[in-house]
Amino acid sequence: MFKRKCKITFITHGATVHTLDGIISDSEKYPKINEFGEEEIGKVCEYLKKRGVSYDKIYSSPSTRCTQSAQVIAKLFKKCIITIDLKSRKHGEWSGQSYAEIYNQYGPHAITKTPKDGESLKEFNKRVWKMLYELIQENRGNRIIVVTTPDVVQSAVAQTLELEGSNQFKVLIKTGSLTQISYFEDNWSSVIYSGYVPI
Repeated sequence: MFKRKCKITFITHGATVHTLDGIISDSEKYPKINEFGEEEIGKVCEYLKKRGVSYDKIYSSPSTRCTQSAQVIAKLFKKCIITIDLKSRKHGEWSGQSYAEIYNQYGPHAITKTPKDGESLKEFNKRVWKMLYELIQENRGNRIIVVTTPDVVQSAVAQTLELEGSNQFKVLIKTGSLTQISYFEDNWSSVIYSGYVPI
């Protein structure tokens, strides 16, 4: 039987003004979640409340859209938020453009390209996986929540499923969704569910 080290429920921040148009933004301060994003996080909280599962800690990426979302969730569980350096991918000159524009310019493998003044996909994944490893080591035996961006969740799922970089963005992760991964001894992990959006 596998011995579990840690269970992480990843929750993506609520929608922003950029969500509908698929605008890329690696800014930490903008955009904030909008009214629809608040509704999404409200539904996430309803789902978590109905499940009745307790969580040991709540972590959040540093961007405003993540901390706003985490504050609502932390209030539900009467927990403090622990901010961690788990930022979305640095997109450099692509920031402010839409994913459609980048796709039209570079084709289906656009995501594996490295934008000027940006971060390569390999560097991004390495950074995310290093932070997750540290979180897991610090939370042995715990259930934790990590409120973050969709690309970070895609990276976590890609690591577990051993996806190639060009395929990890085929994992659909919407705003206001939940993804759960159990991490076990012997560096083994399993996706319990991915991209679940409460109705």
